[in-house]
Amino acid sequence: MKNPLPGRRYDQPASPSRRRALGVGAGIGAGWMLTSLGFAPASLAQSAGSVELVTKPIPGTGESLPVIGIGTARRFDVGAPEAERAPLREVLRDLPRLGGRLVDTAPSYGNAETVIGDLMQELGNRDEIFLATKVGAGRNGAAAGLAEMEASMRRLRTDRFDLLMVHNLAGIDDMLPVLREWKAAGRIRYLGMSTSFERQYDDFVAVMEREQLDFIQVDYAIDNRSAEARILPLAAERGIAVLTNLPFGRGRVFRAFGDQPIPDWAAEYGIESWAQFALKYVVSHPAVTVAIPGTARPDYLRDNLGAARAPMPDEAVRERMAALVAAA
Repeated sequence: MKNPLPGRRYDQPASPSRRRALGVGAGIGAGWMLTSLGFAPASLAQSAGSVELVTKPIPGTGESLPVIGIGTARRFDVGAPEAERAPLREVLRDLPRLGGRLVDTAPSYGNAETVIGDLMQELGNRDEIFLATKVGAGRNGAAAGLAEMEASMRRLRTDRFDLLMVHNLAGIDDMLPVLREWKAAGRIRYLGMSTSFERQYDDFVAVMEREQLDFIQVDYAIDNRSAEARILPLAAERGIAVLTNLPFGRGRVFRAFGDQPIPDWAAEYGIESWAQFALKYVVSHPAVTVAIPGTARPDYLRDNLGAARAPMPDEAVRERMAALVAAA
């Protein structure tokens, strides 16, 4: 396995086999028949020369989101120098131009909220972004959480969040009433909670069972499928939208396959890089609404969005994909 490209870690990797497919995907047929799973096409900008992105509805409202968004942990934690911000500006500029919408961040992601807020203001495209952030200070009480929420609004230069989540269950019982107050006041559109840790799953499930939530966010990948056991089925049962963090998991796909070509049977599903292989597995799960891979460069964005194009693997192909990775 060659070294990953600069600025990538194995949980957000980039292998040479991934890069050879960057920017391609035009002309892939959109004849994909999984409407029973809630998928629908969303048009890409004509200037991109690409086919449609697939969307899924938010269960509570029916609002549709493209199934690939972007995550900003580590990647957007940069300073003021133009050399550091330039590629991130391009990513935020190109995301809606290419048909994407969702950007996920958090106050605990270093300087990410400030960078996103600055760049959205420069670009003037806040209204084109479905902006999701989190609150973690509620572990110190509701007042601390509220102060963090207000600070996030200032950093992100916005008067509303599309989605606000309690981060890693921190102060969940104190913070959900505060989030509901903000939702009633129109300061947030959707509310929910997140986790990236299997050790929190029991508590996470308990909250899902007793609370009315619009969204959850959970770690889920082709080499990290623990959420399939309880969390994803429960989200479907309860009508909760699902964001998936760490959709490249622990990087097993990239380490195992490196420069190997995509199998012919996977290529039949429009998969042109191992990143798309990993992402299509995630977003083809019926309960998953949007995957949020870390995205720090425009070429990564285009590659990742390739996983939001039809056709999508059915359950039999998903099992074959998982078995290939498990055997590697």
